[in-house]
Amino acid sequence: MLSVGFYLPFNNIKPQKPICQMASSPPAAAAPTSFSFKNLTQTFTVDVQRAENRPLNVPLIAPFTIATSRLDQVENVAIRIELSNGCVGWGEAPVLPHVTAEDQQTAMVKASEACEVLKESPAMALGSVFGVVAGLLPGHQFASVRAAVEMALIDAVAKSVSMPLWRLFGGVSNTITTDITIPIVSPAEAAELASKYRKQGFTTLKLKVGKNLKEDIEVLRAIRAVHPDSSFILDANEGYKPQEAVEVLEKLYEMGVTPVLFEQPVHRDDWEGLGHVSHIAKDKFGVSVAADESCRSLDDVKKIVKGNLADVINIKLAKVGVLGALEIIEVVRASGLNLMIGGMVETRLAMGFAGHLSAGLGCFKFIDLDTPLLLSEDPVLDGYEVSGAVYKFTNARGHGGFLHWDNIAWGLQTSE
Repeated sequence: MLSVGFYLPFNNIKPQKPICQMASSPPAAAAPTSFSFKNLTQTFTVDVQRAENRPLNVPLIAPFTIATSRLDQVENVAIRIELSNGCVGWGEAPVLPHVTAEDQQTAMVKASEACEVLKESPAMALGSVFGVVAGLLPGHQFASVRAAVEMALIDAVAKSVSMPLWRLFGGVSNTITTDITIPIVSPAEAAELASKYRKQGFTTLKLKVGKNLKEDIEVLRAIRAVHPDSSFILDANEGYKPQEAVEVLEKLYEMGVTPVLFEQPVHRDDWEGLGHVSHIAKDKFGVSVAADESCRSLDDVKKIVKGNLADVINIKLAKVGVLGALEIIEVVRASGLNLMIGGMVETRLAMGFAGHLSAGLGCFKFIDLDTPLLLSEDPVLDGYEVSGAVYKFTNARGHGGFLHWDNIAWGLQTSE
């Protein structure tokens, strides 16, 4: 059940097929009526005319290294869905080795299958379409592709009802402030990045750690020297043993440094270790621990909540899909735990969708939506505006951003 309070001003909630006109802002509504996102899934009829996918390959400024993998180039999958009313929605399936279950080849095949099914399906309520997609792309195994298809459908529907996504998801705000990530690099490289980010206005640095404890501490010292007033998020990406994670916190305490968050300190299946580190971090050092890789389903979240294993749940659409994320958000908010939103290594397509969600809901304590800033090229046209760490979402319908479809990476594609 989706009842997390998404309210959309809209006059007529009967199923309809409006003509999609891409305007910079939605028309003014007369006597708006509030209704939930759940109602939209029940009342909006989706008729897919075209659906296709293509590789989305984008170079990085520098290799992106974390404890469990290294990425030299983004190799994601883009999805374009066009409804019979002419509205086009865009989605992106990010691929990150050892993190997402899909590689690019698998994601392309599954996205192609989903596109074919959508084109062949009769017109039906949005919620029913989501059901078809979930049946075809179940669980964590195909979550990244499922998320991309859901993004594209929601984008197209939002355009159909003349709404920007941030308003569709609640309208709490049209801006967010993100951290910026420093991958696993040498102390000198880390210091250089930290100095650059300080000048750009970033106040929260997310530092990738977990490969070598001693080197991690040296990198922290180097960053602290050039950006002493920054807030730190440590992200071990499962890299530490429980005692190593505690030792890092002890070393930082001796340096007079208290991270605002310690993300996924231990292996995702080490539930006992996660709880152990979480309790010591909170009780002894006042540091919150976030579950990321350990949170790949609603059942995982319920286990974390019940066992008091972490203080924060990191939501990533590529781990659980858009609808799965909304279910998890509802459970976490009811539990009293805090929320974080992040992503894989994504363009402004997928990250923009997550940003709209974050701004619209306004319930995330930690926002980590920075990876488009790590790319050497930006294939997305229009979309949100960037000013340092601040993203501003406009009143353009839907996502607001799009791809020049014929200009992105060549490769396999579905037939129209």
